[in-house]
Amino acid sequence: MLFKNVLYLDQNFQVQGPACILVEGDRIQSISQDPPPTYRGEVYQAKRALLLPAFVNAHCHIPMTLLRGYGEGLPLQRWLTERIFPFEAKLTDEDCYWGALLGMAELLASGCGAFTDMYMHEAGIIKAVEEAGLRANLANGLVGDGAFKDNSSYLDTQLLLRHAKDHPSSLIKPELALHAEYTSTEAAARSLLEFAEAQDLAVQIHLSETQKEHEEAKTRREGKTPLAYLADLGYFQVPLIFAHAVWLEDGDFDLLAQAVQDGAQISLVHNPSSNLKLGSGFAQLKRWEATGVNIALGTDGASSNNNLNMLEEVQLASLLQKGVSRDPDFMGPQQSLEYATWGGAKAQGRTDSGRIYEGGPADLILVDLDNYQTTPHFDPLANFLYAADRQQIFLTMVAGKVLYRAGEFMTIDIERVAYQVEKIAKAKANSL
Repeated sequence: MLFKNVLYLDQNFQVQGPACILVEGDRIQSISQDPPPTYRGEVYQAKRALLLPAFVNAHCHIPMTLLRGYGEGLPLQRWLTERIFPFEAKLTDEDCYWGALLGMAELLASGCGAFTDMYMHEAGIIKAVEEAGLRANLANGLVGDGAFKDNSSYLDTQLLLRHAKDHPSSLIKPELALHAEYTSTEAAARSLLEFAEAQDLAVQIHLSETQKEHEEAKTRREGKTPLAYLADLGYFQVPLIFAHAVWLEDGDFDLLAQAVQDGAQISLVHNPSSNLKLGSGFAQLKRWEATGVNIALGTDGASSNNNLNMLEEVQLASLLQKGVSRDPDFMGPQQSLEYATWGGAKAQGRTDSGRIYEGGPADLILVDLDNYQTTPHFDPLANFLYAADRQQIFLTMVAGKVLYRAGEFMTIDIERVAYQVEKIAKAKANSL
């Protein structure tokens, strides 16, 4: 496909163009002023359009579309123990297959081409991801006690590792996940870390999401915060993806800064909609930034958001952090979009993705700015972030394949998926 006369976001997140951007295979073949003279393939002739790297949802529970609207109005701990965990105990691989497909449809329609996921029933999720065509880092979150190899999450981890070995061209990457400090014992956390080091795997962790979680950890761990506890166990020796990090305190920020200085690979993922909806609080991204950690954005699950609209998440993150920091220059369009693309790609360990450049992966979204909502056109990037909506995302491409275009899903039968999800959700709820 040739994108003709489009504005685009370059590697430094500056708007360039109009230009002609040629995609061949799974790569961006060329970026030039004029179209290649010998090209005879499909041409997208843009009147007023902006080409961006596809978003990366750096923290998600993709099959939780099945629980959308289930467990409303509860704080995190009650939400989990009274509603979510009992419902999830009823789920099967087949259920999670349908829930994952619905979640990926939402992601594609909002310009997202990759996601990092912590859930269960990975066989169903693997099947869904391979059909849909997104990039995905998948992990089953460890909960409980004892050796990791005796935990139910170990079986899914082995499944993910076998899939990666047997399908080297797959867009799926296996990871590990420690659900949280408060849902696992020290023995389990140590065992998971040993496996992560032996297999050279990144670890996803929910961290200091609520004040209750954070303070109770200090009571359990002789005054140590969840981050300090994990640091003492040696977790800074492996790549880490921390979700939420709302209640970090001064000592935690010092720990992060020193760890980054010492070469640790740490990503913090901001999930503004979920944090607000569950009443968890406000993450301090300006302080995150000062430590030098990698920053990314995520939706969390559709049960605590309640959608997987990445454009909405980026818009909310930008506005919220301006208010929290009282700095109108913080998280402007360029910085916000960098967190949502390149930051997410780095969190996934996909360091060639998340930017537009010749030879780079063709993970792209095309935004139609020829719309009354984004008129006049003083600043196309500001228009996109603060004025556009999901309906203006015309196309989402992953690895050179168009997966969503003009409201149509190329790899997902959305009507069938919606029917199956409704049927499954009602059956599970009625069985409780």
